[in-house]
Amino acid sequence: MFGNYLIGLREGLEASLVVCILIAYLVKTERRDALVPIWAGIGVAVALALGFGCALTFGSQELTFQAQEALGGSLSIVAVALVTWMVFWMRRTARHLRAELHGKLDSALRMGTAALVATAFLAVGREGLETALFVWASVRASGDGSHGPLLGVVLGLLTAVVLGWLFYKGAVRINLARFFTWTGAMLVVVAAGVLAYGVHDLQEAEFVGGLQDKAFDISTTIPPDSWYGTLLKGIFNFQPDPTVLQVVVWLLYLVPTLAFFFAPARRGSAKPAAPGEAAIAAPDKSTTAEPAATGETAVAEKG
Repeated sequence: MFGNYLIGLREGLEASLVVCILIAYLVKTERRDALVPIWAGIGVAVALALGFGCALTFGSQELTFQAQEALGGSLSIVAVALVTWMVFWMRRTARHLRAELHGKLDSALRMGTAALVATAFLAVGREGLETALFVWASVRASGDGSHGPLLGVVLGLLTAVVLGWLFYKGAVRINLARFFTWTGAMLVVVAAGVLAYGVHDLQEAEFVGGLQDKAFDISTTIPPDSWYGTLLKGIFNFQPDPTVLQVVVWLLYLVPTLAFFFAPARRGSAKPAAPGEAAIAAPDKSTTAEPAATGETAVAEKG
């Protein structure tokens, strides 16, 4: 449940920050008339993400077992690729996110209502589709037939919405740089488990061999149905009897990805912040949001 809560919190907070930036800019520039198209675009993006999640959940149930495993394994790998790209993208571009969104919004304001709807839809829709795919893959990997994983996602999203609203109001200040760094690292660990389980699905579908070649089996030491086995499964997608290929893929993904993620960023290539860009939180500071009077939310630089 914790792993799914983390997914909902991390992805939801990114979407919340995007929404806060768009809304705050329109309010500050006295273009409240454009708020309705923006909210319409956000609503369409959320509906699309929910529809995509439902299609994955219910559509796959009509397939044969082998087809289900092949689809699940393939989409798990795609989901891991997307979430990895997202984690590094946020680390690299968060400094200029607000300025970029402001530029797109200015262009949309000149083009009309349809452009505003499209701007909000594209800004939020990408996050929504990534979240739906990764949540589906993570829930499938957890093998939990209860509502716990989905409840974790919903709680994470609700927490993100509340934090986004508090950022907008200036009522809360946290170090977003550290938040996105450590949640990004934990998300990479969760993604490694999803990737390993995706490989297991492909082995079940007989697309990849080696299903009988177990790396180890500690099922008697850590029973899958024990409370600690369930906890490890929910957080890390831990499997007590993985195949050799699963362990190899898990290590080949996790170790290099975390090494690159925590590698020092090249400061020389960073562009200086423009006067209109958001304040950047230093690693030893806790302020990442401007006062509520400005109506804006600052985005912290990652790395």
